[in-house]
Amino acid sequence: MKNKTIVLLLLIAALCLALCACGKAGNNAGNGSKAALPDGTYSAVFKTDSSMFHVNEANKGRGTLTVKDGKMTIHISLASKSITTLYPGTAEDAAKSGAKLLEPTTDTVTYSDGIKEEVYGFDIPVPGLDEDFDCAILGSKGKWYDHKVSVSDPQPVK
Repeated sequence: MKNKTIVLLLLIAALCLALCACGKAGNNAGNGSKAALPDGTYSAVFKTDSSMFHVNEANKGRGTLTVKDGKMTIHISLASKSITTLYPGTAEDAAKSGAKLLEPTTDTVTYSDGIKEEVYGFDIPVPGLDEDFDCAILGSKGKWYDHKVSVSDPQPVK
């Protein structure tokens, strides 16, 4: 009876270790720079924790997610030109010397009534899908602000 109990405990321990290893391997797909998607172009939802920092309403909350060589980048068009610089990380790190800041592109958006407007857009590296990551923004007032953003629901672009 004692031997059976020991064998059973060892089997349970081995099973637990195997499950933990599988869980970590599955989580790495979202945490690393490797994409869970094949190379290509997708439309994806870009969410932020801010009403001031969001995708332009003309784009219905979506950006263009590009996957190339296993790395993901999302291009978003913002609501205006008031956010002048982005940093994929925290505001504290963005303010450090040598930080690789993201400069804007000038995008033209077309609203449902046909009106066109020029706004700033950014190409943001995406570390993983369906998980929050840090993104700092610099506004026209010259102050960095921390935000949490996420990318989800990738749909292939036809």
